[in-house]
Amino acid sequence: MRIIPIASGKGGVGKSLVAANLAVAFARAGKRVVLSDLDLGASNLHLVLGHQSPKVGIGTFLNDPHTDFSKVIVETDVPGLRFIPGDTEIPGTANLKAFQRNILIKRLLALKGHTDILIIDLGAGTHQSILDFFLLSGEGIVVTSPAVTAVLNAYVFLKNTVFRMMYTVFTKGTAAYAYLEQIRREASGPQTLYIPKILPEIHTIDPFSYEAFMTRLNRLHPRLITNMLDNPKDAEVAMKIRRSCEEYLDLQIEHLGVLYRDSMQDTSLSSRLPITIYKPRSVLAQAIYRIADKILKAPENQFPFSAKDINESFLEAGAEAEVDFESKMDYVEDLLHSGALSQGDLVETIKSQQFELSKFKKENNFLKLKLSKAMSQGFKP
Repeated sequence: MRIIPIASGKGGVGKSLVAANLAVAFARAGKRVVLSDLDLGASNLHLVLGHQSPKVGIGTFLNDPHTDFSKVIVETDVPGLRFIPGDTEIPGTANLKAFQRNILIKRLLALKGHTDILIIDLGAGTHQSILDFFLLSGEGIVVTSPAVTAVLNAYVFLKNTVFRMMYTVFTKGTAAYAYLEQIRREASGPQTLYIPKILPEIHTIDPFSYEAFMTRLNRLHPRLITNMLDNPKDAEVAMKIRRSCEEYLDLQIEHLGVLYRDSMQDTSLSSRLPITIYKPRSVLAQAIYRIADKILKAPENQFPFSAKDINESFLEAGAEAEVDFESKMDYVEDLLHSGALSQGDLVETIKSQQFELSKFKKENNFLKLKLSKAMSQGFKP
């Protein structure tokens, strides 16, 4: 069973859109798919999927582990796709206890006998439970957007993932664990905890733990999807995440592709249909099918990933951003001519994009101010 956790460091970047529509694409490719909503406390994946409000969900199971887990899994209108709803009604499901997390992981892994692909839609942020579910597979996906805060949080999520892996490998009582705790206490801030500075020391003081960690790290192969693009230049933000991961985490990431902002997504959501079903020929839907095809064609758990393949994935994503932008312009023109999109709709779309751009500029100026203050106080990146 192929496990694909989908995460984001920040909410509102379209993570659930990606999860639901990839699930549809995999099912339509003939795979037996289970889509699980683990955005506990803020579960809304059933809305994106177009499924009715669930009567029972993971929260029900977590509050009574004796519940038959199969009763939580429901069929959908898409052949081959089953769904595990989350739960927003039962308090406390957003912060799982260790025993709850372990029981849930055990139940999810038990699906492998009759499931080809398990997609896990995780909550935003870096809670320990979220990181542990992301680390169930080396093939997790991080969804981001061109917004400065989203880019920063995508990197922070990956950084916390690597450090969470360290703490699971370096057990208490080892020299590696003691050293990690020491530098964590002495660090002037999280920005000083760089993996390339830590690993050589751990290799010296605790070679056994070092080898165990490197084995795990080499099997971590996160992929990136950049969502909510407005123009091809927006795709360049992926390179910032890549450079930071390589320089500060010793981590290679692959770029799966880009998704343009599409007003039809709001219409499909209102119609209670995923965009891949509502408008399968739209630029957004075609991009999702393209990403699904890449995942299916790639060998499962192919480690390590070569530098050549990494470079090609980013170059390909950049080229796709250019092609999809042209297709998007043609698509909008066709909608205008057909009457499906009025001039008023187009004006509202432009206004909405101008508002988003204004918001991004404010975020950018705020972060520049914070960086300037930090540097004036002697911060060294």
